[in-house]
Amino acid sequence: MNSKPLISAIILAMFVCSNLLAQEIKIPRDTSFNTKSTAEKILKDYPFAIVVEAIVTNNVKAEYGVVYTTRGKRKLHLDIVSPKIKGRDKFPFVMVLHGGGWRSGNKEMELPTAVHLANNGYAAASVEYRLSGEAKYPAAIYDLKEALRWIKKNAEKHNIDTNKIAVSGVSAGGTLAAFLGATGNLKKFEGDGFCKEYSTHVHAIVNIDGIVDFTHPAESGKDTDPAKPSAGKAWFGAAYKENPQIWEVASPIKYVSEKTPPIIFINSSQERFRAGRNEMIDKMNKYNTYSEVHSIANTPHPFWLFQPWFDETMKYMVSFLNKVLDVKKELNLTKP
Repeated sequence: MNSKPLISAIILAMFVCSNLLAQEIKIPRDTSFNTKSTAEKILKDYPFAIVVEAIVTNNVKAEYGVVYTTRGKRKLHLDIVSPKIKGRDKFPFVMVLHGGGWRSGNKEMELPTAVHLANNGYAAASVEYRLSGEAKYPAAIYDLKEALRWIKKNAEKHNIDTNKIAVSGVSAGGTLAAFLGATGNLKKFEGDGFCKEYSTHVHAIVNIDGIVDFTHPAESGKDTDPAKPSAGKAWFGAAYKENPQIWEVASPIKYVSEKTPPIIFINSSQERFRAGRNEMIDKMNKYNTYSEVHSIANTPHPFWLFQPWFDETMKYMVSFLNKVLDVKKELNLTKP
């Protein structure tokens, strides 16, 4: 029997399989929420609005597409920026999270915020996390906890002060920021990632128009049409009436304790995005934990992506962070 054809076939099969495995994994992507499409909608009612861009000057160091972890062959990335300031050893740090209903959006949308923070003396990273089309709740939580640990592991390389770390987010990212802040080191949400020796506790939370209570009627009552599932249902895999427990345990308000760090809420004039805000502040007041609330009048939900609202949002944010992280001097590297 001639074994050469069989051996050749086996080698060919191995080669094909190897190439298939080497190919980048295909990720389900919902691109419906992006800066361009959002601008087209916003400009109809707010023709004066101007999209904010991330302008990286010589005062800022930037690294893009840094891999912070992998899920099988899936790589998760972050973009990290920091000031170029001589004679300053370490910078306070902010992890910045995009919105998009946990099913759309991308880290590039929050680069303007990260760059603004860098121009004010902060290191910042806009972080990618898995969305509901790829992985349901709590996958995004596990990803972002791992990103926090990665930051702390690499703090020396990026001149980060691990005693001054904040997490910030917009819309769905604001919910995630509040959740991360309220569940620091809570074992059930730490995931199975690396660097478990590093804490996931943070020292401040910035929540920009993110809900904090999924059981609030403004959220839990939205699934009236099975053909149009809410963002919550898409993320949890079930409507509130089908599985109310998961909607409850995913609510940041549930985890408020004496360990919850100070928080700032910066809200649009769209009331539903305040779901649970006042109740969370009431709970934090019982522990004498500092909080701030700012509502920007006559604003659409994604106001943070546009001027004139971006500057006002950043003013509140930087002032709050300087206060609670005890940053002695507010810097602005964009000024001459």
